[in-house]
Order: sequence, then structure tokens, then C-alpha cells
Amino acid sequence: MIKKLSIIACLALCVVTAQAQHKVISFFDEMGVSRIQTEEFSKAHDTIVMVDHRIDDVIWSRYVYRIIDMRFKQNYQLYFPVKPDDPDYRNLFKVIVEAVVDGMPIYPANTENIKPDFKKTEPFAKHQIPRDAMMVVDQTEDHTDDDDFYDVARSNAMLVNYDSITDMMKFNPFSFEDVVKNQIKYLIQEVVFFDKHTSRLHTKIMAIAPLHPVKISTQDSTQVMAMLRESIMFWIPFDQLRPYMAMQYAIPNRNETKRVTFDEFFQKRLFTSYIVGEGNMYNRWIPDYKGSYEEIKREQDRIATELLNFEQDLWEY
Repeated sequence: MIKKLSIIACLALCVVTAQAQHKVISFFDEMGVSRIQTEEFSKAHDTIVMVDHRIDDVIWSRYVYRIIDMRFKQNYQLYFPVKPDDPDYRNLFKVIVEAVVDGMPIYPANTENIKPDFKKTEPFAKHQIPRDAMMVVDQTEDHTDDDDFYDVARSNAMLVNYDSITDMMKFNPFSFEDVVKNQIKYLIQEVVFFDKHTSRLHTKIMAIAPLHPVKISTQDSTQVMAMLRESIMFWIPFDQLRPYMAMQYAIPNRNETKRVTFDEFFQKRLFTSYIVGEGNMYNRWIPDYKGSYEEIKREQDRIATELLNFEQDLWEY
């Protein structure tokens, strides 16, 4: 009997201890408002997972370049909201702009090649960020006869302004909505690699670049690549952007309690994209050697299938 009472007492003590260690938080606060916004964002930048892959363990790798188009429904959470004064949410472009204001370095586009080169290229200084690096020029329509059209390219309303007196960057919200409505594409550089230590294929985004909107009215591959090269605003090392993305939730999609930060959105690959190039000995991208859109689509499917099948093919005997 004493043994049974001792067991019951130990179990009760364990339950009490577990309840004391676990803080129960109600879904509604004292005002009756739902507790959805996290209160631990101040520590979010310290919780970013960085896996250290040893160079000796990586036995195969391949560079891939993709475009993330905001017009695809799966990417809407990166595009909205477009208002600069939303109290809870920011879109991806505003997170980038505010990171630049905070001092995150951005790098100019490579004039000879679309690929970023952070080792040989110096980042923009605060006072040297060009107008076209922080502005989106609407090149899709002709508004020369529209007197009421607000063209940010002809205004002084840059998204980021440098104050020489305080040596600080400032965000200008007044032109944000006119600018961001045309910010519909991003170019990312990623590496797909096989780690023999984990025996699996990994994908890591290395760089991201916002693209100017350019209306392509030709199927000439040379002109297509020239337009793509000219449309790059600037390059950002992705790991330097991650701490800022980890501090901001993406706007929910049909479920207010299903929250993911922008960093989780990319790490879980919740976005959709299409391939525009890969690393190859000829230093060519798909439009360089495929002329029609049908041929480009077939080549994109071929590369995607090769990447998908590579891991499975390693284990065939």
C-alpha cells in the first residue's frame, strides 16, 4: 500500500512540475483579442539554422538560376501588402528596402555577366546608391500623353535617401506604392549539391536580385538576355538578408494562425519559380541557345527533371 502511494505521489509531482515548466498562454488576451502576433521576434535572428557542409563531403554541385514571378498565385505572399503603412505586414520588397536602410550591403549587377560576383565587386556606398537601383521604372506602357501619370523615374522620390549630415539612410514611403506595384520579379542564384555525409541532395539560395519590369516584345535570344541583364537592380547575398526576413511574417493565406516568416517561406521552398539558366562550360543561359518559347520551356523541363532524378539515380544498381 505504501509503495502504491509513493508511486501516485511521484506521478502527481511530475504532473505539477510539468505544468509549472510549461506556461499556458490563452489564444485571447485580456481585451478579448486573439494573440497571433509573436512576442519573440527580438530573438528570431539568433535562431536561423546554418548547416555547415564540409567541402570534402560535397561530391557534386550545380548552379541554377530561377525567376520568382509575383504573378503566380503561390507567390502572392511575397508581393502583398503593397501599402507602405501596414502595421503588421510587409512585402518582400519593403523588407529588402528597410534592410538597405539599416545598412545591409547591396552589390551592383555584373556588366559582363548576369551572375553575381561578390568577391570581385564592391558594394554600393551609402551615398552612391544610384537612382535606378532603388526605383522601379514602368517600361511596359507609354504614358507620354497622360498628364496625370506619376512617373517615379522623373521625380525626386527615391525609396531610399541618404542624409549626409547624419550619415544615415532614410526610407521614403510616399513613392513606395507606385514603385512596388511593378516589382513583380526576382532572380535567384542557387546551388544544388549532394552531401555524402547526409546522403541527400541539398539546395541553397546564394543570392537574390530584384528585377526592373521589362516588356519583352521580341524572340531574339540576344535581346532577351540583354534585357534580362539590364533589368537587374542589384544583387544581395541571401544569407545577409535572412536575419531581416526572419523578423517579418508573410501575410497569411486563408489561415490567420498559419504564420511563416519570409525566411521560413524560402527555406521551405513555398514559392514557385522557373529556370532561366544553369552552370555550364559554355557560360550560356537558356535563351542564349534556345530561340522559341516552346524550346525554352522544353529545356526548362529537361533541367528540372535532371535535378529531380539525380538523387534517385545515385542509388540505382
